[in-house]
Amino acid sequence: MSEPRINDRIRVPEVRLVGPNGEQVGIVRVEDALRLADEAGLDLVEVAPTARPPVCKLMDFGKFKYESDMKAREARKNQTNTILKEIRFRLKIDPHDYGTKKGHVERFLKAGDKVKVMIMFRGREQSRPEMGFRLLQRLAEDVADLGSVESSPRQDGRNMVMVIGPHKKKAEAKAEERRRKDAEAAQPAQAPAEGGPADAAPDETAATAS
Repeated sequence: MSEPRINDRIRVPEVRLVGPNGEQVGIVRVEDALRLADEAGLDLVEVAPTARPPVCKLMDFGKFKYESDMKAREARKNQTNTILKEIRFRLKIDPHDYGTKKGHVERFLKAGDKVKVMIMFRGREQSRPEMGFRLLQRLAEDVADLGSVESSPRQDGRNMVMVIGPHKKKAEAKAEERRRKDAEAAQPAQAPAEGGPADAAPDETAATAS
């Protein structure tokens, strides 16, 4: 968005003037508005160019622009995009693989990302959708402390799909991770305990030469 017109760039016969503290001055000639701005050591800034007449305000434009830029920079810094991660299960999954994949889902949710969980059916497995539903329901219960189901299990061709959303927003998850890392970095390295293996006395039970 382009910057507003200020001072001599405002070329209209009259403006609706607003004072520096938001007080309504009224409709005045643009020459008078510029004079008031000059006397107050401020700028005349056009804040509503499409109004009839345009609305202008007396302000320190340099300070206003700096504060606006800082707010925009902070907003960009805090802006985060939730990513939709995807993880796939087989209907007949062994306990070890289930635990591994559940760990991935937990990690994604902790990071503030949504997870699309997909079960892929093979051959005759397609006739047993209730088994896929139970597996997805089990997963949702196992990670309930980190996220909740946003899209219930539904059949999609040879697959069954469910979406789990995190309880924490992405920005909150990132802030928590930063705090955790800062806390770890602040902990002093522990000195090795005195009397370590190098200082240990000889084993009294060792056999002696006869």
